[in-house]
Amino acid sequence: MTPMLTSQPSFVLRARISRQLGTKYMFNKGQLLFCKLSLLMLFTLCFLTVCPAESHSKDVLIKRSQYLMGTLVFVTGVAPEEEVAKKAVAAGLAEIRRIERLMSTWIPKSELSKVNIAAGKHAVQVGPENMEVLRASLRMAALTEGGFNIAVGPAVDAWNVSQEGRIPSQEELEAVRPLTLLVNIALDEQTGTVLLKHTGMKIDVGGIGKGYAADLVVGVMQKAGATAGVVALSGDIKTFGRMPDKERFVFGIQHPRKEQGQILGRIELENEGVSTAGDYQRFIMKDGIRYHHILDPTTLQPARGCQSVTIIAKDGVMADGLDTGIFVMGPKKGMALIESLPDVEGVIVSEQGEVMVSSGLKDRLRLEP
Repeated sequence: MTPMLTSQPSFVLRARISRQLGTKYMFNKGQLLFCKLSLLMLFTLCFLTVCPAESHSKDVLIKRSQYLMGTLVFVTGVAPEEEVAKKAVAAGLAEIRRIERLMSTWIPKSELSKVNIAAGKHAVQVGPENMEVLRASLRMAALTEGGFNIAVGPAVDAWNVSQEGRIPSQEELEAVRPLTLLVNIALDEQTGTVLLKHTGMKIDVGGIGKGYAADLVVGVMQKAGATAGVVALSGDIKTFGRMPDKERFVFGIQHPRKEQGQILGRIELENEGVSTAGDYQRFIMKDGIRYHHILDPTTLQPARGCQSVTIIAKDGVMADGLDTGIFVMGPKKGMALIESLPDVEGVIVSEQGEVMVSSGLKDRLRLEP
């Protein structure tokens, strides 16, 4: 991340890479490992710039990383005392592990795995966190005109059958379409149960779960005494407070058509979540056509119209859920939705490379030449 090294803390915001809280991938295991290693190097370099060499503040900054939720997670805490900062960071990582055990569909005994196993058979009891995430997922689906869909997994699987980027026929996709319909998810909030009405259905909250987790982690860290920090779960990031030198956290948005680490622009964040969905991390090229991981639930084909969508919002769950849904909606409808929502801003790069910036970001985003 040499281009990102500055006197201020810098992070490159990239599209998420997830195997445990997401079905958003379409490449083989070798490519997956390469991308994960690339992400590891990117975030490692970024976090080397977090703590200024000299600071007149008495606050202490502590940063830790672990491999959780199918990605490399970074938690940074700022507090008046080192032990308090360490305690807050440890509490944040423990909270991520707890949420992972509840929601990861790659853990067979998680609540959502049990829901998927029981598809077409019976309802399954889930805890308040999963019910809250599922409610938020359905709200996000409504907001984005169905662009965000936690049930699209069977179609994603059809695109990944051979692990080598196989392109399924339309007949194959139509065969799994009934399994991707959100109307076939029944939430009973009185009994706290979830029912998937058809065998073969499965839900995955990977497109919203990391943002939800980041929100919870911030609360846990603040309760433990942290005055500021960053929770970075791949491309889903939540900040609170300011750096020890009282500067805001600085983030770089990855350029969707340039090499890793080359940014589209920079933005300072404070008490905000940010998330990016892009077609540049998981894709194959065949006959000059890019087939990427973000499927349009209407066509069950890769969504066209955008190269990347970055959302900034007060809540991480909102930023995380909106980026994919708006990517599917396309630039015009997507930007109209952003402008209509309070405390939500965004940057959309269209399929043709046009950069669209929401009105509330025009004075905050510094585009690179």
